[in-house]
Amino acid sequence: MKVSYKKLWKLLIDRNMKKTDLRLQSGISSTSLAKLGKDENVSMDVLKKICKTLDCNIGDIMDILPDENKENTKKTLIAPSKRT
Repeated sequence: MKVSYKKLWKLLIDRNMKKTDLRLQSGISSTSLAKLGKDENVSMDVLKKICKTLDCNIGDIMDILPDENKENTKKTLIAPSKRT
């Protein structure tokens, strides 16, 4: 599954904040901010710091997206055969 932080960037625009402001106020590293910018995974601690700084919930700053290849998500379950 993929993550998207588009909601975070929109929230920053709405609050007239720059990414640098978020980094300094929340205490996250520039590396974590770069990962967020690339929609990469970051630790839950980073997400909690951002939510605390922005006074919001995790769903307000990110989405979890399904994989593009639906064949990987569809699995056919086969019942085990009964042995007699």
